[in-house]
Amino acid sequence: MYSEAVADLGEMILLYPLYPPDQKDAKMTQVKVRTANRYAPAFEKVLKSHGQDYLVGNRQSSADIHLVELIYQVEEFGPSLLANFPLLKALKPRISNLTTVKKFLQPSSQRRPFIDVKKLEARKIFKF
Repeated sequence: MYSEAVADLGEMILLYPLYPPDQKDAKMTQVKVRTANRYAPAFEKVLKSHGQDYLVGNRQSSADIHLVELIYQVEEFGPSLLANFPLLKALKPRISNLTTVKKFLQPSSQRRPFIDVKKLEARKIFKF
């Protein structure tokens, strides 16, 4: 359930660069509204309801890893979107400081930024 919610919002963010320019403002607003009114409150409520450090009890799961990845994406999309969600903000460093995650987040890692306009142009030229 948690991973599906992460995937839903993540997909909206991932597809954002692919929308035509005339739809971008509406899609940006949609992502921000859904983050602030639906997804972030739901995750915050789960963390608050059981008083543990992770989504599923007091044990790290893949849902926590995916949620923190989404938190990074949301912050790139709108830095203040999670300002009213202290438990989500507290989850980020807890997961980010895990050895393997920390290594992945280093500048020399395989982590790649979102797709940009240049990459979209290359897709058109090479038809992939």
